[in-house]
Amino acid sequence: MDALTINFAPVLQITDEQLFELCQINELTRFERNADGALLLMPLVGGLTSNRNANLTAQLGVWNRDESLGIAFGSSVGFILSNGAVRSPNASWLKRDRWDSLTQEQKERFPPVCPDFVAELRSHTDCLRRLQNKMQEYRDNGAKLGWLIDLETRQVEIYRSARDIEILQSPASLSGEDVMNGFILKLEKIWQ
Repeated sequence: MDALTINFAPVLQITDEQLFELCQINELTRFERNADGALLLMPLVGGLTSNRNANLTAQLGVWNRDESLGIAFGSSVGFILSNGAVRSPNASWLKRDRWDSLTQEQKERFPPVCPDFVAELRSHTDCLRRLQNKMQEYRDNGAKLGWLIDLETRQVEIYRSARDIEILQSPASLSGEDVMNGFILKLEKIWQ
């Protein structure tokens, strides 16, 4: 099952604060918000997808710990994008100076910033078009690098600012390029 969309507009506009509180009291439900205000309820994922996501996040986290160039995030954070959407990528990273420019309250809530890097994993239950639109939205809101990793087809779509989407078939690794200098994601455990 893909995301369930609930549109309250024009009857009700849920503020950033209300959405944050809604997420806190419904901690087992993942919410996102579209730029038009519609809420998306994201289903919990299965064990295999969760394991693959943990592997992705672990590799990013270890590199970030060693390099200390920014802040790495797992799949449970929500970012408020400049278009008003609240998105939660499977893994993401933000340059340290951009993180440091946020207030303590912004860091504790949904940070009002688009990550420099985002990754989304697509399992067999995810709608490809919805994830492609989400990747484009990240790019439109300032992401410098994004990976849409399709676990079923072993295809990776690479999104970069001001460039065409690049598609790779079954790559062994992906480079963080000049966005996350030195980061190499090894895909062996993710493809399993």
